[in-house]
Amino acid sequence: MQLLVGLGNPGDRYQDTRHNIGFRFLGVLANHEGLRFAAAPRFHVESCNWELPDEKVMLVKPQTFMNHSGEAVGQLARYYQVATSDIFVVYDDLDLPAGKLRIRKGGGHGGHNGLKSLNQHLDGSNYTRIRMGIGRPEFGEVTPWVLGKASEADRVSENIVFDALLPEIKTILDGEADKAANRIHIALRAGEE
Repeated sequence: MQLLVGLGNPGDRYQDTRHNIGFRFLGVLANHEGLRFAAAPRFHVESCNWELPDEKVMLVKPQTFMNHSGEAVGQLARYYQVATSDIFVVYDDLDLPAGKLRIRKGGGHGGHNGLKSLNQHLDGSNYTRIRMGIGRPEFGEVTPWVLGKASEADRVSENIVFDALLPEIKTILDGEADKAANRIHIALRAGEE
């Protein structure tokens, strides 16, 4: 089994915030595949199972709030005996402009509280990160920015990234992230022209 985790904060209040881009992508993927999320209170997540020919993938939205995402994901990983290398995490990245995406396996948390929590509660940090750009505010604090609603232009960019990632997510889950990243990059560049 693999875990595909979208990071975000639970509740309607946070639904449209920049920080919830991971939740939104999982929602788009589930809708595309005809899947429906259900609450799993025992694990403090909403989840659904995606049956692929060679793999069962659990789509996971932790309901513990961003700063405690690792508690829910760690508990799930231990219960289902999922190796850290079989966990894929979609989340917002301040250091990437809106409309950009990067994929990488392993590494530090880069100041992201959701990743800090994951690194504390998983057996290592060797999970695959799917980083979606939200950019940084020109002025002011970061917290109101990430917890603020994305602008119309940012949502357009977000949808373009989702459209590029959606057909490549199976390739990423198959361990061919570099191949997927190249095709996503080409699709995003074409979208800019």
